[in-house]
Amino acid sequence: MLVDSHGRVHDYLRISLTEKCNLRCTYCMPAEGIKLRDKSHFMTADEVIAFAETFVLLGVNKIRITGGEPFVNKDIAVILTTLSKLPVELSITTNAVLLGDYFDLLKTLGINKLNISIDSLEKENFNRISRRKEFDTVISNIQKAIALDFEVKLNVVVIKGVNEHEIIDFVDWSIRDAIAVRFIEFMPFDGNKWDWSKVVSQEEMMHAIGSKYPGPDILKLADAKHIISRDYQLAGAKGSFGFISTITNSFCGTCNRIRLTADGKIKNCLFSADETDLLSVMRAGGDLESFIKASIANKHPQNAGIDFSDKNTLQDHRPMTAIGG
Repeated sequence: MLVDSHGRVHDYLRISLTEKCNLRCTYCMPAEGIKLRDKSHFMTADEVIAFAETFVLLGVNKIRITGGEPFVNKDIAVILTTLSKLPVELSITTNAVLLGDYFDLLKTLGINKLNISIDSLEKENFNRISRRKEFDTVISNIQKAIALDFEVKLNVVVIKGVNEHEIIDFVDWSIRDAIAVRFIEFMPFDGNKWDWSKVVSQEEMMHAIGSKYPGPDILKLADAKHIISRDYQLAGAKGSFGFISTITNSFCGTCNRIRLTADGKIKNCLFSADETDLLSVMRAGGDLESFIKASIANKHPQNAGIDFSDKNTLQDHRPMTAIGG
């Protein structure tokens, strides 16, 4: 097992297949984009698979495929097909732009869990946030995923002055369909112009929801063992809604996550500036296991030791698209 110095067992691996994305969301991708690098800097499909197999041998039992946008990787079908044979729960995070081309494959492979990023249900606002015009495609593919009985979670990054007025609209959607809406606090990454004034806390979001729905109608759901989202359900609703409050009410105490970036570096926290270059170790024939264990052992107790009140501590972090979520 992979255990850090605080006794947390890490059995959940998130693998980024690419830094590229077909959207340009303001909180994720800097307006000027990111520096392009030669493909030799990134994991091949065979290397992704080899890493996954190594982590499974070290106790990982859950793998999430992320990006950038994972479906822009030309080898994703091969990667998913091979990883689906491992003894793990396999899931995907996507913006759903290309999802419609892969429903049949996902069903065939038994991959039923989809986390879909969508930050607005208003077409023009969606276009402003994503800097692209894919709203109709995204909504259509989400509706198809629901109809095909995929387990759908909608990830909504809430930013003050941008989309907090849509919180009720997303909650209303959770009444109609068996989806899990997760409201995510705006988090600081390179190039996204984060500021405390733009953060909408769980308390503020619950206040907005309570302005429409009486307290007794808002039911608290049991927290998961490795809590990420604090979840609720409206009485009689088919779905649920929850809050990922990384900034104001972190869940670090039960963290079991490991992140592998598209260029083969292990990040043991979303906010960690420290990375371990596993890809170079692999290509040199080094002892991957010892490097992985050392990285996990050195994990900070909370948020990579970041003090969010000091903006100078936030400058050395990659853009979100280069991390993989």
